[in-house]
Amino acid sequence: MSLLSGWFRSSNSSTDSLKAKDYFLKERENLADALKWTALIMNDDIDGASEGLEKGDSSFHSLGASVTFFMRSILGFEKEVMAQAATKLADCENQAWHDYKKAQRYSGHHAAGTSRIYPPGTEYELVRAETQLMSAVVGVLNESVVESMKSFYKLRKAFIILDGIVAAEAKAMAAQKAALSNGVGHDALDSKDSSGVQTPNGVNKNSSSTHLAVPEDSPPGESDYDSSRPVTPLKLQSVHLETELDVSDPMDIFIHSGANMCFGLILLILSLVPPSFSRILSVVGFRGDRGRGVRMLWRSAAHDNINGALGGMMLLAYYNGLLGAVDILPSPQDYNEDAESVGPPHDKCKRLLYDLRSRYPDSRMWRVEESRLYANDKNLEKAVELLSTGKESAMKQITAVNYFELGINAMILQKWDLMRDTFLKCLEISDWSPGMYYYMAGCAALELYRDAYHRSPVEESEVRRFKKQTEEYFRKVPQVSGKQRLMARQLPLETFAQRKIAKWEDYAKRFDVDLADAVGTSPAIEICYMWNGQKRMSERELSKAMEHLDWTRCTAGPDIVETLKSQKDDMAVAAISVSSILQGMGKMDEAVAMLDEHVLSHDRYAFKGGHKDDYVLPVANYELAVVAWMECCNPVGQTPEEINEYRRTKANECQEHLEKVKAWESFVLDARVGMRVQSGLQTLEWFKRRMGWV
Repeated sequence: MSLLSGWFRSSNSSTDSLKAKDYFLKERENLADALKWTALIMNDDIDGASEGLEKGDSSFHSLGASVTFFMRSILGFEKEVMAQAATKLADCENQAWHDYKKAQRYSGHHAAGTSRIYPPGTEYELVRAETQLMSAVVGVLNESVVESMKSFYKLRKAFIILDGIVAAEAKAMAAQKAALSNGVGHDALDSKDSSGVQTPNGVNKNSSSTHLAVPEDSPPGESDYDSSRPVTPLKLQSVHLETELDVSDPMDIFIHSGANMCFGLILLILSLVPPSFSRILSVVGFRGDRGRGVRMLWRSAAHDNINGALGGMMLLAYYNGLLGAVDILPSPQDYNEDAESVGPPHDKCKRLLYDLRSRYPDSRMWRVEESRLYANDKNLEKAVELLSTGKESAMKQITAVNYFELGINAMILQKWDLMRDTFLKCLEISDWSPGMYYYMAGCAALELYRDAYHRSPVEESEVRRFKKQTEEYFRKVPQVSGKQRLMARQLPLETFAQRKIAKWEDYAKRFDVDLADAVGTSPAIEICYMWNGQKRMSERELSKAMEHLDWTRCTAGPDIVETLKSQKDDMAVAAISVSSILQGMGKMDEAVAMLDEHVLSHDRYAFKGGHKDDYVLPVANYELAVVAWMECCNPVGQTPEEINEYRRTKANECQEHLEKVKAWESFVLDARVGMRVQSGLQTLEWFKRRMGWV
């Protein structure tokens, strides 16, 4: 009887082995097919990607389909698309959970499912982590605070999974280094487990006991949020992986590129969290690491798949977008390899962009990124040309990004008719912030009105037309604002714009003038500062901006203009803009004098209450930090010792100002300014290491 039962067990084992082999081979085919269709997303064919992915039913196809909804949702900020994305992501996470369990069951029956680097089922854990990360982003964009808090718990769960994957890579890397130092080639490594112990047929003898550093999760769909539950700080299981892990198996490449892309993105994003959002860090239980995050994204971008493309896209968005609006960056003479986390490596970015355009030649997104490179090099005319020509994207979300960038560049160039028309076009194709679009169009129309008003000879019909446009667009702002919210809060820029309109309406009643005539110094140049447009201006644009800030361009009577100039916050707003332009011209002493006289000489209560601009004092202190940094990068002194001491003094002065702004109470643009502050502090931390002062 025992012999017979043994025969049946052998037969069942053989059947299980065959099932396992078929399963793992099929999953590899599914991965290859899903990656083929998902690549179309990055080539501006999201409809083709969706159609192809719908034909498959694997977790990999579900992930690809989720990415299509995710891309649409984050580029367009449309509520309906966000809701669809959230549902799709939840379904994908649930499917990946079940596939993970199935892979673990089958892994003991056949070597095909065993990696020399990763524990069984890691590919599905990566899918889960990616869906959790995308769900977190979508949730934060939701209007509900509860949904936003749930998102940060999802981010925490994704972090734990990804940290476990990278820990497995670190272990494999250690084995790889040890084997190579002993003269063992990569081929021989394929038949070893991650601890370097030889095993027959390449089966990891510890596979049944090797697990990711992940706690016992409940299946997706169950509650993962409890506001009363304390969050314990997380400890990294992984170590820094500073060299490239040797991966050649397609499944391993997928895991490696995906883990680095996702983990790198999490670490980078959390390093950018401004002080006003510090609660986020307490919820997720860990802090970002900008240097490590950037290195991981570069590692991912080296791979020719969707993960590499997303990693490259994030790097370009970080360098060209975010750091393009940052002032305190490494100077060229100090730049080294360690500076890549705090300052753009221009040559590498150009090579990455060329590579991505070669991989995905039909995507409009790379044209947008190229325009940002030109804009940051102060070649705004070329940036505008790129954004104004070429085939329009098949994705309306990318088209919206293209037009928004065009509008910003038109504003910095002070081409008011192009700025007005472009932001009105944004209203037709995007519902991100109608209030902001109308405000930008109104600012452009106001400058056209002032140009017509002061032109000689005056064409009354043109003056009336531009004046009517200005007032129409400005009065639309409060009517359409507040529809989009971030963590249940109105978008800060919309709050800013509504305060401005309310202030000018109040002035119009007080001075008995029309709304367009109640506006003080150029609001277009003021909003240009919010995108750090002065940094991208050439000498010609800087001179034009100074002309536009002249109080003589106001269209109210001389007495009213003098009254406006007597308003402390109106004069402070003008001083901020003038100071930033003077810095661009290299006139640092004049820039500081302007801030001292019109902003810093007042206490913070002068800018509080009513419709006053409460951002001017913290921003003035930030601008002092920028001046100190510019002086640090252009030192004076006769001897190396004198120069070194001068630079140390200026760096410390810069840090003092930044720390002061970091600790500032809440103000309307604190998140926007806070991001610049965070980047500045990161740059100073790098610089002091570079100089050997820490």
